[in-house]
Amino acid sequence: MLKTKAAMSASGSRIDTIRHATGRIPWESRRGDVAESAGTNWAGNYTYRSAGLVHPSSVDEVQRAVTDAVDAGSTVRALGTRHCFNDIADTAGIQLAMTSLPPRFELDEAARTVTVSAGSRYGDIAQQLDARGWALPNLASLPHISVAGAIATATHGSGDRNVNLAAVVSGFEFVDGSGELVTLRRADEDFAGAVVGLGAFGIFTSVTLDVVPTFEVAQTVFTGLDWDTVLDNFDAITSSGYSVSMFTNWVGGVQQIWLKRLVSEDPAPASLFGATQAAEKRHPLPGVDATACTDQFGVPGPWYDRLPHFKLAFTPSNGEEIQTEYLVPRARATDAIRALLPLADQIAPVLQVTELREVAADDLWLSGEYGTDVLGIHFTWKRDQPAVEAVLPAIEAALFPLGARPHWGKLFLDVDGVVPSLYPRFDDFRALVAKYDPHGVFRNAYLERLLR
Repeated sequence: MLKTKAAMSASGSRIDTIRHATGRIPWESRRGDVAESAGTNWAGNYTYRSAGLVHPSSVDEVQRAVTDAVDAGSTVRALGTRHCFNDIADTAGIQLAMTSLPPRFELDEAARTVTVSAGSRYGDIAQQLDARGWALPNLASLPHISVAGAIATATHGSGDRNVNLAAVVSGFEFVDGSGELVTLRRADEDFAGAVVGLGAFGIFTSVTLDVVPTFEVAQTVFTGLDWDTVLDNFDAITSSGYSVSMFTNWVGGVQQIWLKRLVSEDPAPASLFGATQAAEKRHPLPGVDATACTDQFGVPGPWYDRLPHFKLAFTPSNGEEIQTEYLVPRARATDAIRALLPLADQIAPVLQVTELREVAADDLWLSGEYGTDVLGIHFTWKRDQPAVEAVLPAIEAALFPLGARPHWGKLFLDVDGVVPSLYPRFDDFRALVAKYDPHGVFRNAYLERLLR
């Protein structure tokens, strides 16, 4: 582990302080006399309550923002591409727009790694990698999300042999709660506890990712499987490709299966356990134009344009939505589906679609896949927060006893406070937070609920 304190010059900075009558010291970039509002998250279901939004142009400015917040007894949080559906990135203090940091792309072919700025979007760095003959092992369904935000919340793609996005991190730099720039690498003692850090340790400024030689993928969509067929052949279906996603409304079975196979493997079969290949391009959401979706019909293409469900150039998914996801231990996957089927009448009226996909185990303390392969049960809801929150207690009552862990960046309730008990290293995580953030400068309402 390396710790450095970069020179934080007061002159030449794009960030200035302004003191409110409340005594807090929020921040602003040079855009007038009032601090810029962060507005809402990507989906529009959450409005940030921070005192202001800052656009740092260097790591020095990130460090200065942290030390000034400490001096003022205030708080600070990083804000990425805003693809979280709860208050994890919010704060009573200031937010730092990490997408404003200068781009960084340093490929080390000998080490098979790439180092990128924390606010980089996966879709952007993927194309740079592919142009040089390299790839990331997997991507989430949306290439629009930021690297640091995805890692901090253990966001994942699909594939029963593919780990989540945080598990291919080999090192990272972050500004800790004292304003120091810290470097952690995979061999360091604190690494596994800090990667999926929920923003509790500090603000990521750069991330180093493992890379593999570039590869091509072909995607084929199948339609129509009843629940009995799905449950009787669950392992065979989920292992039938490099990446497999099933989409359902919980009424009448699985409506679509998105099968993504390596071009080096055999092509997709004509049918999959009775499901037939779609005759037209499909969107996961019923009735939505599929133009924004990645190419289908088994047409080969580069990994970055097949593993996600949506193309980088288009608005992802539906936009006006709320998302929830629970990661169920693989051994209880079919039990979890059977536990949710009786809730179909409660789920369906509020639901746009559910995606079922598997992720491989890792050793990161707060990963949903810590110590176990999982089935991700993902709900894309209509943007009706009260209605969604009304159905979540029944879902969590069905899934938490099976060991399900919620996705940190999506909406969940945990009314009984059981989530910390689902992570064997949670007490160690608390201690690590105290080590790197002794002043509580990164604490917010989300962390107060979780770490209480």
